[in-house]
Amino acid sequence: MNASPLLKTPAFPPEGLENLNLDEPLTIGEVSRLYGVTLRALRFYEQRGLLKPIRRGGARFYDGAQKLRLQMILKGKHLGFTLTEIAELLESDTAQDQKSDDFVLDETMVLSQLRHLEERRAELDQAIEELRAAHRKLLASPR
Repeated sequence: MNASPLLKTPAFPPEGLENLNLDEPLTIGEVSRLYGVTLRALRFYEQRGLLKPIRRGGARFYDGAQKLRLQMILKGKHLGFTLTEIAELLESDTAQDQKSDDFVLDETMVLSQLRHLEERRAELDQAIEELRAAHRKLLASPR
């Protein structure tokens, strides 16, 4: 596999997180607010094994490693990967002892994802055009 350099996207880390102290554990509510994700989403990521917060009684705490994993999950979603694909990327990065908030992607993965996103864009463009045509029709018809 030809591993590409670390994949950087301008949207990550989310605004305001550049100076985040990753060592300071945060509660689920703090993580939710900071990263703009719902509590339900965080619990779902935990249920799927993507996140493993520290449990103290009924409370969940997210340490630096979990915050980095969440950033990677959000980046993967931003790039259009499924949660299953994100889990595989996280697993391969863990196996390679990758400790950053960037995925290592090979050329095949990048090209495949580009094709997928371009197909989605074409479908969206077609749906938008159909809705515009329907709107023009509505405007042209007598009321």
